[in-house]
Amino acid sequence: MRSKRARLPLRRSLLGRLLAVSVLVAACSVAATAWLAVRTTSGAIKQEQGQNLAADARIHDTLLGYAARNPTWDGVGATVRELSRQSGRRVALTTQGRAPIADSATEPTAPALPPRASAVVDPLSVDTAPAARSADRQDAAADRIDPRAVGPFRLSAAERTSLRRLAERNVACLNEAGIASDVVVGPSGRPRVQAVGNNPQRVLGTRCDASELNALTRSEKKALGALDRLADACLKRQGRDGVTLNEDLSWSEKVLPLPQPSAVPPSDALGKASAPAVRPRRTGEDDRAIASCVTTARSEQLSSYVASPALLFIGDESGATVPGFDLSPANTAEIAGAAALVLALTVGASVFAGARLVRPLHALTGAAQRMRDGEEHASVPVTTDDEIGRLAAAFNDMSAHRARLEEQRKAMVSDVAHELRTPLSNIRGWLEAAQDGLADPDPAFVSSLLEEAVQLQHIIDDLQDLAAADAGVLRLHPEPVVVEELLSQVAAAHQARAETAGVTLGVRFGAPVPALCADPVRLRQAVGNLVSNAVRHTPRGGTVTLCAYADESGPPSEAGRGPAGQVVIEVADTGTGIAAADLPYVFDRFWRAEKSRNRRTGGSGLGLAIVRKLAEAHGGTASATSVEGAGSAFRLRLPAGSEQMTTAS
Repeated sequence: MRSKRARLPLRRSLLGRLLAVSVLVAACSVAATAWLAVRTTSGAIKQEQGQNLAADARIHDTLLGYAARNPTWDGVGATVRELSRQSGRRVALTTQGRAPIADSATEPTAPALPPRASAVVDPLSVDTAPAARSADRQDAAADRIDPRAVGPFRLSAAERTSLRRLAERNVACLNEAGIASDVVVGPSGRPRVQAVGNNPQRVLGTRCDASELNALTRSEKKALGALDRLADACLKRQGRDGVTLNEDLSWSEKVLPLPQPSAVPPSDALGKASAPAVRPRRTGEDDRAIASCVTTARSEQLSSYVASPALLFIGDESGATVPGFDLSPANTAEIAGAAALVLALTVGASVFAGARLVRPLHALTGAAQRMRDGEEHASVPVTTDDEIGRLAAAFNDMSAHRARLEEQRKAMVSDVAHELRTPLSNIRGWLEAAQDGLADPDPAFVSSLLEEAVQLQHIIDDLQDLAAADAGVLRLHPEPVVVEELLSQVAAAHQARAETAGVTLGVRFGAPVPALCADPVRLRQAVGNLVSNAVRHTPRGGTVTLCAYADESGPPSEAGRGPAGQVVIEVADTGTGIAAADLPYVFDRFWRAEKSRNRRTGGSGLGLAIVRKLAEAHGGTASATSVEGAGSAFRLRLPAGSEQMTTAS
């Protein structure tokens, strides 16, 4: 009677432990998440804002440089998309009338631009950083023109090449004087020599002349003259005297031509000569007016060389902004509610998952107990394809295999008893007849008893060989074997039996067959079993043919150098053949197509099973093909050469 186990309490069951662990993990996760959120949200927002500001400054500076070097915004789309890819943000440019110039968001559903621009991109009026100037500029106030906007001051190719040679010559001179220096090229293409450490006093103490390098080129003189005229025009409109602009955009008084003296200088009432007019001294207001006119002149001169002002919009792809966070009572309650919801969902999911997990385990336990109690083919339903479902499928396969093994065991015991009973019954019958005086112990009597004893010994030897093969202790003694000689020996050994049965037994050879490394005794036993079986099932007048050939289409060799060579030994007959339904079972133990197990129509049913085991012990396989009524062919495929055999001795 099957024993029943009491259901485990919840605290000791798998469901209870899974639930406890899930609740603990969920509680710790929620608490840690809430604590980390409170601790890090403000810092994360500040860090993100700092990163965004740095990215925004880089985007603005890149587009400002593009505007300073190009007269129009044509072709800026690629730059905008690359900046968007690097920063992960949306970048858009519009005119001051908000007409689109370029936008990294190309989707039709992209959010609209915000009402306020992030910055204005205008190289003639930079509002983020002052333009760089020389240290000897006379004006203290910085203009707002981007230093990369050089316009007509850009040197021609010939001028750049010429100045580059002079600069490299000057660098070589300084290096020989022990002053490490290098060539630095400015936005206009003008090279200058910069000493390491940036100490000009060291350069002045050398014989390296840089006057030619510092001289203005033709392009620069022309541009500086045009700028000077624009500045003078501005000053003239204000009623001020013009100035002379230097190469560093500093200025000085214009040198006016002196008036020619007359023959008789005019004199005053006292008869003294009149003194020339004195120019009034320049004030700070004059300097500011001059600086303003110079800046205006520069803007006017560069306006046709730079892109027009544009509005820059920088934001997230979704257009969302990062909200602030504060640990107010409302936020605290929201965190507590979210934690409770997560905990409840975790508990519910754990209960649901645990129940689904435990249910098939209970079914597996019950099926295992039924198997232990002797019930046949105890199986469980497979409802999922997860690990539990695969475990259930494996259990069902094991149960079915166990049932098949049990059936085979019972059939084998019955077959062994039947096979042993037949010769023993014959021996017992003849002996009892001799004891009762019904039979004379003549030579025919002794020969009959010996034949039955030999048959009994043959069955016992076959069973012993199968048991050794199953246990993996079948001893083999491999040595080089010439296949042609082995087949000739087997044919000679069975020639007498074939002639008695009226069957023609022959050996056919074609191309040379590679040598085998095998146990010659066991291999002759396997081939002999096939020949004996073929002769037994071939009618009088039929033929049994032994042949061997090489086959290069085998499985890949262990060395990985293509397919391993194989030797095929084939025993073909023209006998009765085997039905297609019976062909898969011909190598099973005690299987016989004729179910009556008549000794005259068949053997013990162990010969082909031994053939398969011997082939596998040599690292090969055994197979059969047959056409019912036309004959059968049994083949042994063995590895050629000195391949290692699978069965250990």
